[in-house]
Amino acid sequence: MIGIISAMQEEMQALLNELRNTKTTTKGMRNYYTGTLYNKEVVLVFSRWGKVASAATTTQLINDFEVSEIIFTGVAGGIIDELNIGDIVIGKHLYQHDLDAQPFYKQFEVPILKKLYFETQNTSRLLSATKLFINQYDLFVNREDAQNFSITKPNVILGDIASGDQFISSLDKIKNLNKSLPSVSCVEMEGASVAQVCFEYDVQFSIIRIISDKANDNAHIDFAKFMHVIASQYALGILKNYFA
Repeated sequence: MIGIISAMQEEMQALLNELRNTKTTTKGMRNYYTGTLYNKEVVLVFSRWGKVASAATTTQLINDFEVSEIIFTGVAGGIIDELNIGDIVIGKHLYQHDLDAQPFYKQFEVPILKKLYFETQNTSRLLSATKLFINQYDLFVNREDAQNFSITKPNVILGDIASGDQFISSLDKIKNLNKSLPSVSCVEMEGASVAQVCFEYDVQFSIIRIISDKANDNAHIDFAKFMHVIASQYALGILKNYFA
């Protein structure tokens, strides 16, 4: 079985709409939706925001549903000039940008595990699925909706991602991240914690992040609408190709 996680239900609503033979299990204030999605047995859950919430959800998912693979999908803020709203980052290395156990460990290093970051799996396959989605863009995303967010043709990159329990919304914070973690392309609040749990349980993990803003002082969009008409549809199109 494949586990699919989003921080918010809006980010995966299009997937839920396509889920067949659905069964809902409630545990730890989370609804886990099992069923069939494009001929794959899956379980969908939204974790809520932040590293603790996403780690707890992932642990429950692994222990109770015997998943062999977990995919996280959702929005993120871009912190490099090459990324624009509507672009896609397939995660490669996941860092916790707010983790600092110095002087006992290096900055960003996870205690005991002694890892600065966690690697993802299946990136080539996920990249291929995303490129197919981009070529089929009009089948999943309404052009008028895309234009409302100034999206013409989205781009996809394989990049590093930083997670932390804070919303990055200032240029000063971006500059600090660019300096301390120069390989990171976008920031969010869950990916690295999910990646750590998957590493400790030896479960394959991959992540899709859709750029919803540039993570700066001038980032103002209709966030709820973006998740509904853009991010959710991206997840549907990409995973449909991934499962093919």
